[in-house]
Amino acid sequence: MKVSKEKMAQHREEILSAAAKSFRERGFDGISVADLMREVGLTHGGFYGHFESKEELVALASQRAMNDTAARWENVLKEANGNPLDALATFYLSRRHSEKPGTGCLFAAIGSDISRQPFSVRKVITDGFQRFIDIIASIVPGKTKELRREKAIVTYASLIGGLILARSVADTPLATEILQAVASSLSQNGILNTQD
Repeated sequence: MKVSKEKMAQHREEILSAAAKSFRERGFDGISVADLMREVGLTHGGFYGHFESKEELVALASQRAMNDTAARWENVLKEANGNPLDALATFYLSRRHSEKPGTGCLFAAIGSDISRQPFSVRKVITDGFQRFIDIIASIVPGKTKELRREKAIVTYASLIGGLILARSVADTPLATEILQAVASSLSQNGILNTQD
């Protein structure tokens, strides 16, 4: 039975969405193509009607995950009352984000897996990283573009590291303490907002 172009497009979107979530939850090698297709109610053989390889899917799903994250960040910044960096840090370093890696930051969820991916995947992820740095650079203080970019890299590294550490410990109060300590260090009175 032939599937319509609209149905094919819908299936592709379902596969990308499921992959973006599953990869962040289980890692790139933590779910097979067969399991992913079964998860969306399709056959394994149908995968190759949508993607040339798992590598292509990993790149596109990573791009989808980062686009979703960037859109959420932009909403947080648009709705921020007061310091936008405080709003972003509070959003990023929340217990909700910590407990739901499948819908959060790709780097905090599977950053260590990224370095083992082929160049084509890392190129897509690098482009997403640059976008995140640009967003953060637009809200951190600094007299020059270079200084704001440097602070953006340090800020993002702090956010990612704090979230990874909070997810790694088995003690909920300690996890919360980690999230709060990193958020506090990035706040209005923190090291990133000192006079240049």
